[in-house]
Amino acid sequence: MEKMETRKALISVWDKTGILDLAKGLAAHGYEIVSSSGTAKHLEEGGVTVTEVVDMTGLPAILGGRVKTLHPTIMGGILARRGLAQDEEDREKFNIPLIDVVVCTLYPFEETAKSGAELDKLIEKIDIGGVSLIRAAAKNYCHVAVVTEIGDYARVLDELEKKQEFTLEFKQELALKAFRCTASYDSIIYRGLCRELGIADEVDGDKVLPLRMEQKLRYGENPHQQAALFMPPLEQRPFEQLSGKELSYNNLLDLDTLLRGCSVFQDSCACTIVKHTTPCGTARGETPIEAFKKALACDPVSAFGGIIGMTRKVDLDTAKTVTETFFEILAAPDFEEGVVEYLKEKKPNLRVLKILPGYAPKLQILGNRCGFLVQEDKLPALPRQSEGEWHGKPRPDLWEDIIFAWKTAAITKSNAIVLVKDGAAVGIGGGFTNRVDAAEYAIKLAGDKAKGSVMASDAFFPFADSVELAHKAGVIAVIEPGGSIRDNEVFEKAEELGLSLFAGGSRTFRH
Repeated sequence: MEKMETRKALISVWDKTGILDLAKGLAAHGYEIVSSSGTAKHLEEGGVTVTEVVDMTGLPAILGGRVKTLHPTIMGGILARRGLAQDEEDREKFNIPLIDVVVCTLYPFEETAKSGAELDKLIEKIDIGGVSLIRAAAKNYCHVAVVTEIGDYARVLDELEKKQEFTLEFKQELALKAFRCTASYDSIIYRGLCRELGIADEVDGDKVLPLRMEQKLRYGENPHQQAALFMPPLEQRPFEQLSGKELSYNNLLDLDTLLRGCSVFQDSCACTIVKHTTPCGTARGETPIEAFKKALACDPVSAFGGIIGMTRKVDLDTAKTVTETFFEILAAPDFEEGVVEYLKEKKPNLRVLKILPGYAPKLQILGNRCGFLVQEDKLPALPRQSEGEWHGKPRPDLWEDIIFAWKTAAITKSNAIVLVKDGAAVGIGGGFTNRVDAAEYAIKLAGDKAKGSVMASDAFFPFADSVELAHKAGVIAVIEPGGSIRDNEVFEKAEELGLSLFAGGSRTFRH
């Protein structure tokens, strides 16, 4: 076997974008182009001379095209270590030529899954040979350049033009991208087949989580932190930006709470206003403008610079009222004709979003300095009067407000206390380190509106002090989950003060 061999580039791509120019460029730098089936035909029709894989292996594609490149001649040419005696002996013995470049894009499993294809068609889009080629080339990156991203084609040719070869550093970079490509591909197959087969991803199972960057952000919570938005490949982003400035990292943190609010209140025409990841106003109304005005009245100071979510289509009157105050985001499931255009002209920086409030990932994954915490992303079932217990006089006449207060507490940072009156939050105390301070703040914020209101707590009262504060402020009914060792003390105090207290509302901590 001659010492000097013609350099070979094996090209096997599903997506033909840009491949003709890359093949011509490689050929111009002395590479023999090796390919098969659809890729070979595409290149030959474009004027590239191609050596067919079958001419190297002596075997045609078999099993309906399932096996083409999985052959010792091909895999050996990729994996052979230059200069290693054993590998050189095997190559000479079995007439295995070296392959120096592998270019590969994989079968479109993700696109097929998104299209709703039946299981048999989905399985046929699981690439076997391509993944094997990529992994082999990436493993042998010291000797082989592996190209898996169309965006790197121009860089490959530029590297050859400038240096006539590929540096080790460049091949290392390409190999890491290749391993990332196959890891992501396999994880998408796992998620897609789980979905197709109806198998849930459980909390306690090892996690396979492909993430695709949706948007690079200017910075994170603070300017010294880099940040980006990612989505699982098979999931649809739950919002579409219709106008306004680019979304920031902090906007997206707030938007999580807003989407939760729009989800829990979607049974009514409601408005949620969020600031620093916790609600500062919630309300329901007959119309969007009524819901917005009532929500804004809860804490107009905090609402300034916050974000707004509506559960119903936004009309022009509501849009005009919203623009009277500075907000970062207005989100809704839809907008009446002409509203978005009005907002673009009136408030060009206001981010206007069309949302899918029902979207919720099954699992919530939080990375911190302890590791990654995984939990189901769901609220407990709504409280039912038949499943809890009234202490004091039952107040079914206040149940709508009680449930609205419970829902608001459920999306508010813990410790959370919420006062609601006539379908609107009038006081929200969230993110406090003790429940008494949360109650005092909510009552202070409500002022005279506390009289005749109902109170919700996201967890049990450890002492009777918050109940005493509620009574003093004029609160007439309370919902809390119960579960404290001092429950009887709290219940007895409520009855003594004439408060109606419902226990059984389920804890809804949000840290």
